[in-house]
Amino acid sequence: MVSRLVLILGDQLSDDIAALREADKDSDIIVMAEVMDEAAYVPHHPKKIAFLFAAMRKFAAHLEGRGWRVRYTRLDDPENAGSIPGELLRRAGETGATEVLATEPGEFRLIAALEDCPIPVHQFPDDRFLCSHAEFEAWAEGRKELRMEWFYREMRRKTGLLMEGDKPEGGKWNYDHDNRKPAPDEITFGGPMQFAPDETVEEVLALVEDRFGGNFGRLRPFWFATDRGQARQALRHFIRNALPEFGDYQDAMLDRNRFLYHAVISMYLNAGLLGWREICEAAEDAYRAGDAPLNAVEGFIRQVIGWREYMRGIYFREGPDYTSRNALNHQRKLPGFYWTAETDMRCMARAIEQTRDEAYAHHIQRLMVTGNFALLAGIDPHEVHEWYLAVYADAYEWVEAPNVIGMSQFADGGIVGSKPYVSGGNYIRKMSDYCNSCSYHVGDKTGDKACPFNYLYWAFLHRHRERFGKNPRMAQMYRTWMRMSDEKRQATLESAGAFLDKLSKGARV
Repeated sequence: MVSRLVLILGDQLSDDIAALREADKDSDIIVMAEVMDEAAYVPHHPKKIAFLFAAMRKFAAHLEGRGWRVRYTRLDDPENAGSIPGELLRRAGETGATEVLATEPGEFRLIAALEDCPIPVHQFPDDRFLCSHAEFEAWAEGRKELRMEWFYREMRRKTGLLMEGDKPEGGKWNYDHDNRKPAPDEITFGGPMQFAPDETVEEVLALVEDRFGGNFGRLRPFWFATDRGQARQALRHFIRNALPEFGDYQDAMLDRNRFLYHAVISMYLNAGLLGWREICEAAEDAYRAGDAPLNAVEGFIRQVIGWREYMRGIYFREGPDYTSRNALNHQRKLPGFYWTAETDMRCMARAIEQTRDEAYAHHIQRLMVTGNFALLAGIDPHEVHEWYLAVYADAYEWVEAPNVIGMSQFADGGIVGSKPYVSGGNYIRKMSDYCNSCSYHVGDKTGDKACPFNYLYWAFLHRHRERFGKNPRMAQMYRTWMRMSDEKRQATLESAGAFLDKLSKGARV
């Protein structure tokens, strides 16, 4: 008779996950399950589903090799209950188990489902993260502004990463100013390490093609790592071949190069195949050895122990209603071209095409292209949130929602950002070569052929002047707007209105 089940979720593929540490290999049984509730609560990219199913199957085999007893349910198992609670009940009925050990999921939806499960589920804190919920609450308590930079500095002090005693390496905490160069003429990095599908992966690909063939996104070619060994190879490949140039060009975008010097390992980190400490220490070791400059290593580490941990802290602090917030009252429906890439805006088309093909786009493409457009156009932030959650292989609500609802769409009213991340076409022109082959003219401010980002930017400022007019970080732009002639402002608003009218009618833009 088994008394306890041990639940391992698809993004908890770590040997040191809390529930495993609490379990007894001799008496407990591990439960893992591919279920439709998790695969279809948003229309996930087929690559993400295939990545997780393949990684889950390999991790289950790994656990069995370590002596654990595992009950694994495949999606096409005729006995599949279709949900995590359903599978726990089914396995409890088979084994006589009366209790479940679990590690806290990363989404309130699933936390609630486990709390409501008829069989008792003990949820342990997910201590794979650097900052616990309690620690983040303590840091946030009494602060008027929850700025990531101050949180990041605490995480640096806590870990000792890039520190000289109690001072930051090189005398500065943040080298972001050095990390904003446009792309160079030549990229010397061939992209992230790619892995040919093995038998396990091919079996999963066939299943995903059959069950999720209608989802947005191309499943093949499939090249992701699907076990810890491969993920570690991908990390080493990045550290050795791309990290030295990562910092300088991390905000750059190119029409014909999808990866530049980016690591593309966030899906491995978020699924548990890699840990934050080994990633950051590998980068720091490269700096100490003289193989990577400080601006690159600091910028990379900041993404891992700064933004990533901060996003999780915000998500759990703000609560389950966070994804429904809409501080700017944006109501426009998500345009259909987010699912088709059929738009004449070159930057949008290329970012969406890349997302479709790779289940990946880097942070500037997400923030300053697809996110920027959605904010300027007044798209419903919940629809924007659900799109980002669906289309990226590294997306889980704890990290995706604060990035979209907070940072990208300003729908939380300023908790994450002190001002909205909006720009006209000039930013995209500066940081990319998209504008060179666009149907619109980035130099034009109004009219049918003007870059839509230009007039939408000013229309956004005009529309929200009451809220942002006194924001000190936006005062200069409002002064610029008011210095324009009445005729120019009117022409700008008319161009924006005509474009948004076409957008609402579903016409090609």
